Amino acid sequence: MTLIKSISGFRGTVGGPTGDSLNPLDIVKFVSAYAVQRRSACRIPGNTIVVGRDARISGEMVSQVVCGTLLGLGYDVLNIGLASTPTTELAVTMSKACGGLILTASHNPRQWNALKMLNEDGEFLNADEAAEVVRLAEESNFEYADVDHMGKYTEDTSYTQRHIDMVKALELVDTDAIAKAHFSVAIDTVNSVGGIILPELLRQLGVEHVKGLY
Repeated sequence: MTLIKSISGFRGTVGGPTGDSLNPLDIVKFVSAYAVQRRSACRIPGNTIVVGRDARISGEMVSQVVCGTLLGLGYDVLNIGLASTPTTELAVTMSKACGGLILTASHNPRQWNALKMLNEDGEFLNADEAAEVVRLAEESNFEYADVDHMGKYTEDTSYTQRHIDMVKALELVDTDAIAKAHFSVAIDTVNSVGGIILPELLRQLGVEHVKGLY
């Protein structure tokens, strides 16, 4: 079996039979369960879920299924596109969203992907909340919005720069001192979204020479 359900979300290989892999039908089920949990547990007013993803081959397909499911449940979707995990977490709080879904299987090989679930604080669901999502997914008793109450879809890829701006604004970060040090930095971003944010962050911090090992 290549489908893993845990506190960190739902992880599996893409394709294969339902119930045994991360395929479109199971993605709809898991996202629906997460959305129902958020509807009852979110402590702030609002109706938005943030979606961010890594650079996996399956990412675009998974993202489209996730976003469509949320819209069908009446949630507004803020799709921030290719974004690091911390960037997606920050986007949740910046946008005052009810939660977020990070589409990434972290260290797993290319055939894997995952749905990682955030609350309104941009933090991962706790054990009880994750267990509730699993229970709701197993029951699969969902009611979707009619045509007059479907959600609104928005794309905004500015959150990587907003994340960089937050780092630069930290009291401990001295960009002048970094620039004067004339650093040369090599980074291995393992073919994913680190290759978007890290080189730009280093350049804006004043690092002169950045070598990316993609």
